[in-house]
Parts: sequence; C-alpha cells; structure tokens
Amino acid sequence: MASSRDRQRKLARAKLDRQLARRAASAKRRRQIQAGVGAAVVLALIVAGSAWALGAFDSEPKKQAAEDTCLWTPQDGAGNANVKDVGTPATKDLPTSGTRPMTVTTNQGGPITVDLDLAAAPCGGASLAHLASRSFYNDTKCHEITAEGALRCGDPSGTGIGGPTYSFYDENVPTAPEPSPSASPAPGQPPAYPKGTVALVGNPPGSNGSQFLIFFKDFNPAKPAYSVVGKVTGGLDVVEKIGALPTVDNGSGAKVKPKTDVVIQSLTVGEPKTAPAASPSAG
Repeated sequence: MASSRDRQRKLARAKLDRQLARRAASAKRRRQIQAGVGAAVVLALIVAGSAWALGAFDSEPKKQAAEDTCLWTPQDGAGNANVKDVGTPATKDLPTSGTRPMTVTTNQGGPITVDLDLAAAPCGGASLAHLASRSFYNDTKCHEITAEGALRCGDPSGTGIGGPTYSFYDENVPTAPEPSPSASPAPGQPPAYPKGTVALVGNPPGSNGSQFLIFFKDFNPAKPAYSVVGKVTGGLDVVEKIGALPTVDNGSGAKVKPKTDVVIQSLTVGEPKTAPAASPSAG
C-alpha cells in the first residue's frame, strides 16, 4: 500500500511540474509578444514623428524649389502685334541664391549695371536672363518716364501692353508701410522703392512679363505693387540723366514719353554668382 501511495504522489508531482513548466513557458511567450508589440509601437511613433517633422501631415504642401514653382502662364499672341514669341524660360535647375549681373547700355550713355536678386526673385531673374539670351531687349525704346520717378523699359512695341507670350506672378513686392493719419506713408519710413531699385511692372498688375522700372528717385506708395528684382550697382547717374529729360504726350493724353528717344542698344545677363560665405568670427 505504501509503495502504491508513493507512486501516486510521484505522478501527481510530475503532473504539477509539467503544469508549472507550461505556465512558465506561456508567461515567457506573453512577455516576448508584449516586448515585440512595444518595440513596434515605439518604432511607429518614431516614424510618425519623423514624418510630422518633415511635413507629411501638413494641411498644405511645403513650398517647393523654384524650379517647380516658377509658373510661366501662356499669353495668347494671336492677332496681337504687341506680343513677341521667344519661347519660355526653363523650369528646372533655376538658381535660387546669390545674384546675377545685368548690364543695360543705352544711347544716352552707360553701361547701367544691376545685380539681380536670385534669392528674393528667382523667377524674375530667370525671365530676364531668358529674354536677354534671345536679344529681346536689344534696339527697343524705354517708352515712359513715370510720375513715380522711374524709367519704364522692356516693351518692344512701346505701347505699355507688349511683351513675351508668357507671364508670371509677383514674388517680391515690398510690405505696405505704416500709414500716417493722412493715409500716406508715415514720415521717416524707408521708401519701399529706394532710388536705384529695379522692379517688374505688369499689365495688368501682378501679371509680369518683360517690362521693368529703374527708379531714379525714392518712391514710397501707400500700397506697393511692383515686384523688386534687383538694384543698380553702377550707372545710376545715367538713369538720373534720362529721368531729367523732357516728356511729351504718349498718345493717350499722358505726358510721359521721353521727348528724346531712349534706346536700349543691348541688355545682357551674366552667369549667377554665389553669395560669399560669412567669415568666422575671431575667437
């Protein structure tokens, strides 16, 4: 009897050991699964966080590089003698930093040199370079000396409504100045268009083509409307001399046409120049 009871106790003990072993193995598997799930959750959070930082969940896509955002809108030139077809600028690999030299030589003297600002107005710079490469401006007249104190050029037809068979939107219009009680810019504020500024002018406004202004006086309107594309670096005295020419009626009743023809003999745009890196401070 004793041996029989011992045998039963051993069998029960073995059964209990097997049960404990199965429970331990099951608990180990649960811990492994939980650890794996936890790691997957952490990884998912890391990926989601990275995507958020890169703007994957932005309600609006981030602005792309200039090669993707310079939109050249076709203009219908059919039956319009004021529009000249010289193709459109490239849409890829456009420079978006540094400057680009532009040189204007007129029958009134020169050269007038300009630095085009490729960081602030990459599309304007690309358009001027394209048109210059097609000799678009050569032997054309600057048809207006504006009441705002600027020389208006870039329309081969001389009508103010001419240009290429494409247009593009504003990209660097100055912020409107703080108004004074009279609704004019408050005194003492820097002008939106300082003397020597080169800006694009569209017809209608905001639809830029080939026409541009070179300011020979400071101009500070209550509501700026011209895209700044660069500034004069040499020959401003020539622009001031032209600005002092007498003007006559341009056929519309406005006395803005130079009495003496102002002819652009050549307009060229050079290669982009990278802005110099800042020197490390001595330390």
